[in-house]
Amino acid sequence: MIKKLLIFASISFIGAHTFAQNREREYKITINDKDSTINAIVNAKLKAAFFQVYPKFAQADGYRTKRNVVLDLVTEETTTIQAKAGEIKVNSKWVKNKSQKKIQKELFTALSKNWVSYSKEKHKGYELTFISKDPDLDSMVRKNLIATYFEIYPILVKTFNDKSTHDVLFVVDTAYKAVAEASGNRILFSAGYMKAHPTDIDVVTHETMHIVQGYGYSAGPVWLTEGIADYVRYKYGVDNVGSKWSLPAYNEKQSYTNSYRITARFFAWLEQNVKPGLIAALDQQLRAHQYSEQSWASLTGKTLDQLWEDYSKEPQKVSLTYSGKK
Repeated sequence: MIKKLLIFASISFIGAHTFAQNREREYKITINDKDSTINAIVNAKLKAAFFQVYPKFAQADGYRTKRNVVLDLVTEETTTIQAKAGEIKVNSKWVKNKSQKKIQKELFTALSKNWVSYSKEKHKGYELTFISKDPDLDSMVRKNLIATYFEIYPILVKTFNDKSTHDVLFVVDTAYKAVAEASGNRILFSAGYMKAHPTDIDVVTHETMHIVQGYGYSAGPVWLTEGIADYVRYKYGVDNVGSKWSLPAYNEKQSYTNSYRITARFFAWLEQNVKPGLIAALDQQLRAHQYSEQSWASLTGKTLDQLWEDYSKEPQKVSLTYSGKK
């Protein structure tokens, strides 16, 4: 059952300590008090409440959420607080004798109204917070996305990186026009894409692998990161048949740098014909920032270009099996 978000405070985030240290540099609040109705103490409470609440809202809301916020003291537009991205209105009479804790709680409630729904589920040590900004999100799509997380993510954590977070945030956003993306512990899904492709639940497998990867910046080429994520989708996905997802046949115009499924098929070939466990080894090197072009030769005895040449000679020499649900 989807619950209306009444309290935002319960949501936890990866890197919260570091995030808190940087929030005053990343976010700015301007308080407009035309009638000078509040004193310095109330002003300080408002700012403190803002920096406690708004950065967390913005992270869950999306990285495009406005960082510069205007807070207007008003007398009629709200009896307490109204809030949305970039704009907060506070009743000047209401706020005068309120504690910072009370102001924060009311700001939580006001910002939560920008979302259609919120839920939090826990299972065997893993937690998923699910926020939807789509009033038309199909309940079965929501159910399948959540089920895929709890089925696949623990396996990926155990297999590739047992230090990965056990607390993940899903956000379904109507304003996001791509397919999906992972950032920190949050995965952003396009509401439009999920409506058009309701059976593509293994987008969860690909994106949660990005969380598990956790390579950081400059760890390796993008084609390698995305190729690994799609290889993991191929190997661990729960219903690639249902979403009509498959690895494309080889043709001479392809390159390993094409990324995604083309690279993933090459990786499947390497696992079966060159070195089982190669992809996991590369994943470990990338996470440790130890990957280089020489990694291929040290792990397989051949350069990457030599491996691709071998693949191009016998691309059919790979057995591909796809997951499916009845």
